[in-house]
Formats: sequence, structure tokens, C-alpha cells
Amino acid sequence: MTAVLDSQAVLFDLDGVLTDTAAVHRRAWAALFTEFLPTVAPEAAPYTDADYFALVDGKERAAGVRSVLASRGVSVPDGELDDPPGATTVHGLGNRKNVRFTEIIRGDGVAVFDGSLRLVDAVAAAGIPMAVVSSSRNAVLVLATAGLLDRFAVVVDGVLAHDEHLAGKPEPDMFLTAARVLGVGAAGTVVIEDAVSGVEAGRRGGFWVVGVDRGTGASALRAAGADAVVTDLADLLPE
Repeated sequence: MTAVLDSQAVLFDLDGVLTDTAAVHRRAWAALFTEFLPTVAPEAAPYTDADYFALVDGKERAAGVRSVLASRGVSVPDGELDDPPGATTVHGLGNRKNVRFTEIIRGDGVAVFDGSLRLVDAVAAAGIPMAVVSSSRNAVLVLATAGLLDRFAVVVDGVLAHDEHLAGKPEPDMFLTAARVLGVGAAGTVVIEDAVSGVEAGRRGGFWVVGVDRGTGASALRAAGADAVVTDLADLLPE
């Protein structure tokens, strides 16, 4: 499967695609909702990793909070982006989760998938432009901590999406913005994603989409529009 090395450009999601930070996000989201949901919906089903994959994975932080709360019939005010972590607002809850996430990252560091690093090296050696497209507002921190920041000329993340009023995944705006900055079109450009919402965003944008199954399930990724599904990015290298 060598289509990636024949492409105009490659747009990588970050968490769960390049770095093993999706597991950190799962831990941080679980800590938030395991603590918070019983205080507002004691009869509701406990939060599980299935909720992460179905309701949170790949989405902008506030959208993830809203999705989980709505699934339990809970509504809180949106509040403001800089609400303190103790605020019972969408942004406050999102910021509470982010405190936990950054604590783990700063304490444990960031692991990079070996197969992903091998693919990044191969794409760079082929002279193909690359970008990171992540809903996370921590993308630059994660890339810097992992030693990957200098590999990518373009990073379209949650901070840029907010500042530029870009719709988040599953809308294609963030991928289309990255392609535009790199000077390429969607046709012939590859998107690599592990989340259903990200795969759907790539499909809507007209990109060739590779789904990376890190737990979401190959069938769910294909149903969302993945043209190919792998379990390791090294599978995209020539044999």
C-alpha cells in the first residue's frame, strides 16, 4: 500500500496517529466524567471508554463535553473559553479535563508510535509536504514534547480553528485549510486519521483517507469513509 508516498501532501491527525496521546486523553476524560457525572446525573450510566470513542474522539474539546453531557440528559451553560477548571460550564469542564491532560504529559512525556515515525521519515525523504491537523488545543505542546514539532511546516490545531473560526471535525474546514496553506488540493492529498469524526471530515473534503484502527474498529472507520484501514502506519510503507 504505497499511495501515501505517491501523494501531493499528507495531513496527519496527531493523537492516536503520530503519538500515543489518545490514551492520555481517554484517561483525562474518564477522570473528569467519572467525578462530575454522578454529581449532576446520579442515575445515569457510568462513563466508559466506549463513550470516548463514540462521543469525544477527534472532536474539539467543548464539543466533546457537550456530546457526553447530552448523552446523559445534562445541560450546563457554555460559559467562556477561559473559565476556571472549577466552573460548572462547558468550557470550565473542558479546562478541568485539560489540566489533568497536561499534568500527565508533563509528568510522563509523550510516546511516538514507531511505525508512524518511520512513515513521517519516508514522506519527508520523498519531499512530500506534511501538516498536522488536530482538534486539540495542546497540539504544539504535544509535538514539542515528542520532538516532532520541527518536522511539520504547518500545524492546524484547536487554537487556530478557534482564532480563524474554522468548523471542527467532522466538517472538513481544518483539513482544507492545511491543504491550502501547503498549496495543494484535496485530490491527491492523503488524510490519516484514527477517529470517526476525522475520517468523516477527510471524506467530506474530498481527500483520500487512511483510517488507523487504534480501538475505534475498522468497520466504523470504513463506514465513516476511510478508503483504507491499517493498524500501524508502517503498513503504508513499501514492502
